[in-house]
Amino acid sequence: MKKAVFYFFGLFALIGCKDKEQPKEETVVKTEQPASFKMYQMSEMAALMEQMYVDNQRIKEKIENNEFDFGDFPEHYQKIHTATFTEPSDLDDFFTAGAAYFVETQKKVYIDTTNAKEHFNNAVTACIECHKVKCTGPIERIKKLYIK
Repeated sequence: MKKAVFYFFGLFALIGCKDKEQPKEETVVKTEQPASFKMYQMSEMAALMEQMYVDNQRIKEKIENNEFDFGDFPEHYQKIHTATFTEPSDLDDFFTAGAAYFVETQKKVYIDTTNAKEHFNNAVTACIECHKVKCTGPIERIKKLYIK
């Protein structure tokens, strides 16, 4: 009798565990691909400003560590007067004056290292004042350069 019960449960387990095949539905997902994919390419001005941001992060760190050997003023800053813009209409009298003021204030950081912190913060302010009018996107990022 024990053997019969054992065989019965074994048979029941085999039948109960057998996978039942369900009909499979084929799903076709259509995705539309864009006609053409264009990769963003920075303008000369955007690339220059990115470089100036990195340069100023380094200067900020040095000032905060009381190191005032910044080397020579980076000549690539002068490209601010000639670099091409993402939007060519952004090159106007306001930008030209703001760029000249920025270069002037940035040079003071390298020339008068005794007051480097003050000059540095003035240069950051010059960036922000221009960006308030021309391209507001990076303002919050630029504010992080201020030395407190």
